[in-house]
Amino acid sequence: MEAFLISTGIVALAEMGDKTQLLSLVLAARFKRPWPIVWGILVATLLNHALAGAAGAWIMAAVGPNVMRWVLGVSFIAMAVWMLIPDKLDDDDAVPKRQLGVFVATLWAFFLAEMGDKTQIATVALGAQYEPLIAVVIGTTLGMMLANAPVVFFGEAITRRVPIKMVHIIAALIFAALGVLALMGVGASLTG
Repeated sequence: MEAFLISTGIVALAEMGDKTQLLSLVLAARFKRPWPIVWGILVATLLNHALAGAAGAWIMAAVGPNVMRWVLGVSFIAMAVWMLIPDKLDDDDAVPKRQLGVFVATLWAFFLAEMGDKTQIATVALGAQYEPLIAVVIGTTLGMMLANAPVVFFGEAITRRVPIKMVHIIAALIFAALGVLALMGVGASLTG
C-alpha cells in the first residue's frame, strides 16, 4: 500500500503545471470532447508508466541495492531541483490532427509528451525502489489522472485558482526528503 500511496502523491504533485497538464488543457480546448481525452490520457499513461516502472525494476536488479540507493538518492534530489523549474508546452509539441480521432490523438500526444518527463523519470525511480511494481504503475497512473482529468473537464478555472508555484515547492521538498532518506538507507528493505 505504501508504494501505491507514495507513487500517487508524488506524481499528482509533480504533474501540477507540467507540460502534459498543459497538453490536457490544449486538447480539451481543441477537441471539446472530455471523455475520449481522459481515456486517451489513461491508456497512454498506463503504457508509458508500465514501461518506466519495469525499467526501474530492471535497473535495480542489474546494479543491486547498494548502488541503487545512491542512484535513487541523487535522482530524487535532482527531481527536487527540477520541480522548481517551470514547465511549458513547447511550440513544436504539435497536437495531432483531428482526423486521427480524439482518443488516438490524445493517446499519441500524451505518450510522446511523457517521454523523458518528470513524472516518467519519477516512475522509473519509484519502480526501482518499491515493490510490487503494479502498485507503483497504478499509483503513478492515478496521480496523473488526479492532476489531468479535472483540467480536461474544468480547464482554466482550476489553473487560475491553484497556486502552481506553491505546489512545485511542496513537491520539491517531498522529492528532496525522499532523496535524503534514500541516501541514509531508509526503506532499503523495500528494495532488497
